[in-house]
Amino acid sequence: MTSCLLLSFVAAAQKTIIRDAEIESMVKEISADSLKSYINTMVTFGTRNTLSTTTDKKVGIGAAREWVVQKFKEFGKASNGRLTAYVDTTTLPADGRRVNVPTNLGNAMAILKGTDPTDDRIYLISGHLDSRVTDVMNAKSEAPGANDDGSGVAAVMECARIMSKHSFPATIIFVAVSGEEQGLLGATFLANNARAKNWNIDAVLNNDIMGSNNSNETNIIDNTRLRVFSEAFSVADTGRIAQNIRNLGLENDGRPRQLARYVKEVGERYMDNLEVVMIYRNDRFLRGGDHTPFVAKGYAAVRLTEMNENYNHQHQDLRTEKGIVYGDLPEFMDFEYLRKNTGVNLAVLANLAKAPAVPQEVKIETRNLTNTATLNWKAPKSGAVKGYYILMRETTSPVWQKKIFTAATTITLPYSKDNYFFAVQSVNATENESLPVVPTVGR
Repeated sequence: MTSCLLLSFVAAAQKTIIRDAEIESMVKEISADSLKSYINTMVTFGTRNTLSTTTDKKVGIGAAREWVVQKFKEFGKASNGRLTAYVDTTTLPADGRRVNVPTNLGNAMAILKGTDPTDDRIYLISGHLDSRVTDVMNAKSEAPGANDDGSGVAAVMECARIMSKHSFPATIIFVAVSGEEQGLLGATFLANNARAKNWNIDAVLNNDIMGSNNSNETNIIDNTRLRVFSEAFSVADTGRIAQNIRNLGLENDGRPRQLARYVKEVGERYMDNLEVVMIYRNDRFLRGGDHTPFVAKGYAAVRLTEMNENYNHQHQDLRTEKGIVYGDLPEFMDFEYLRKNTGVNLAVLANLAKAPAVPQEVKIETRNLTNTATLNWKAPKSGAVKGYYILMRETTSPVWQKKIFTAATTITLPYSKDNYFFAVQSVNATENESLPVVPTVGR
């Protein structure tokens, strides 16, 4: 049951924030100490380079991924059999680039099965387990990978620990992928499998480098902001779809960008003293992450990463030069900041997995020239709904500005479709909202 009404005052206006009591409780359970312990253990594997040994029981990527799966299985004991875990493997041939020998690639997977047999939605959270030093082909030197990307994997594991004790209508997949530093190989393997098996992945949260609060060069220290990167739309959006995007001015309304807005709204709802900053790029300038193969397959996928990266502790050999310590070590992390960033992930995952599916066949009426906007839609294919939220924003606004509730499946608003963007989302009795759906043309 929904509880906990928090009142805040913005620009002298009263605003009520409604938090789902179950989600709020889960978020409070996230432990900075647990996150730190996961990362300290990952560091003990020496290197987690994708090309490192997969047969040694104590060092290398193989030992690391087996340890993650064992932790998943421990967490699964509280799930009444709903959480299963395994290493999903494939053999990569040498490619003459970043894979110089045939390599056993493995993603550490945990699947928390949804409780509604009519609900085939999947929500996926990822971080990459592999690490590197300056030379990405160096599979021998110590590569702690505490922040890049022990932080993302720790967030995935902590979400699995807490969420496995709860039930959700939809399925949640927790995954520590490998091969990111060699070219997003593990994520590509997983995205290809998902598309081949026709998985209904509704959203992907990729976490990479999210546990340090300061930058080199500029020396900015800030643990109150988290970036979310989102692509405008998928490269799969071609032909008629691309033409429709242009005709309706929907360049900022692709599925990844809608997910980014959702991450911002829900993340800030549950995490105090944290601002989610949307970046209108798929990733950092000319760089990439494990969400990219999912975007390319048409899924809604975003990257969450810290606000200020420190390149002294990223892709570096362990060394000290002129009094500066280089290397990706745990002592350069802020585990309270990582706790908050993990909370954003958990809140978003739980809210989505508890929510009804998206409304179907959302249309905006265009038969006549009007100064009003009429929208209609059909009920979602799964989940009990209390009603629907109509979202509105001006064409220049990055975020939704109005949220109007209706229990009906049609509404006429006194706002011109020339001047606003609209979307519709399903909502249930505990105020868990689906992702928004932008209307298509109805005649």
